[in-house]
Amino acid sequence: MTPRFWAAVTLAVLALVVLVVAAVRVPWSSPPAPRADQLAALRDLPADAVERGRAFHAALRLPAYSSLLLGLAVSLILGLTPLGARIVEAVGKPFGGNWIAQALLGGFVIMLIGEVATLPLAVWRERVLRDYGLSTQTWGSWTVDLAKGMAIGAVLGAIVLLAFFGIARLTPDWWWAWLSAGAAGLVVLLSFVLPVLIEPVFNKFTPMPAGELRDSLTAMAARDGVPVKDVLVADASRRTTALNAYVSGLGPTRRIVVYDTLLDEAPAAEVEAVVAHELGHAKRGDVLTGTALGALGAAAAICAAFLLGSWTGLLRLAGVDSVTSPTALALLLAVATLAGLVAMPLQNAVSRRIEARADEHALVVTDDPATVEQMDGRLALKNLSDVDPNRLEYLMFASHPSTVERMAAARAFARGER
Repeated sequence: MTPRFWAAVTLAVLALVVLVVAAVRVPWSSPPAPRADQLAALRDLPADAVERGRAFHAALRLPAYSSLLLGLAVSLILGLTPLGARIVEAVGKPFGGNWIAQALLGGFVIMLIGEVATLPLAVWRERVLRDYGLSTQTWGSWTVDLAKGMAIGAVLGAIVLLAFFGIARLTPDWWWAWLSAGAAGLVVLLSFVLPVLIEPVFNKFTPMPAGELRDSLTAMAARDGVPVKDVLVADASRRTTALNAYVSGLGPTRRIVVYDTLLDEAPAAEVEAVVAHELGHAKRGDVLTGTALGALGAAAAICAAFLLGSWTGLLRLAGVDSVTSPTALALLLAVATLAGLVAMPLQNAVSRRIEARADEHALVVTDDPATVEQMDGRLALKNLSDVDPNRLEYLMFASHPSTVERMAAARAFARGER
């Protein structure tokens, strides 16, 4: 039995486990609310606000699709031609072709090329957000956030690249086994540390002041059997006018986070409804499910990368000898980009099902479908959502049920039908 055989077996087992986890943990059986209720909800929303949301998304469509296509094109040009390999070789040449320099500097340059290529489209998108009043950032703060994101990506990328190519050099035949375990472990670790290490880089979090709302939220979490470490307020208004709240972290790092914009715009009952939805994710272990699927997917990707090394035609196309050489960085990125695009509709389908279950949880916990429906409408109109999107775009890109689906579900619940 060769290492390639065991890698193929491991990949098949991981794929099977992903299917089992998705089948068991994702609520596939619940259908959306009746279309008649959705259309009724649409008619009850302010027509001018609905049109403004549609106009906003129409304005975003061209920069968003252009960025997606341009990013894909850059990845394919760099990865499926010798150009990417030559760039990595060139940046490592002053260091004698040292593999560490190739991995770190080459990885940074390849990432930077993609960022620079799509930067004008990111500026265009930010301009649209400002034109519609959704962004409150200055160009200075926007640039700082962009730099922070790139710096975090560079640090995480450096860790991953050093581990990938370093272990591959140490164990040429079995690196996939060690790295599969390491990739899965890294995903799990990040689920714990991101809330406490990464989120504060972009927002300031302060404890919600003592009072009736804080007491109500902590009491609701306790009744729901979802212990939380704290209730925090994020200074989201420094970046956006959008409304939101979420529950982040696992175990000892779990906390409720409420946007300051939500506290300013929504009555307490609607804030509770939003948090009840987020508690539904924690109650059902959705973060744990996502972490498990991410860990399994990361391990499977490593196995697939190992098997990809036998595709000599692809390696020749990219101008590399092995996927374990840093010169194959661009090739691996191109494959990952393609795989991500192919998987996107399925990932979003899973997400919509999970979000719909969290909506139902909010209805059960609050037992106030009128407030939940009102909250759905407020969030959508304030956040300039397309409340009833084009079906193809919805299936491809929507991670949440549409606004009219959510409002219709609340109406069905009020009638005792859900």
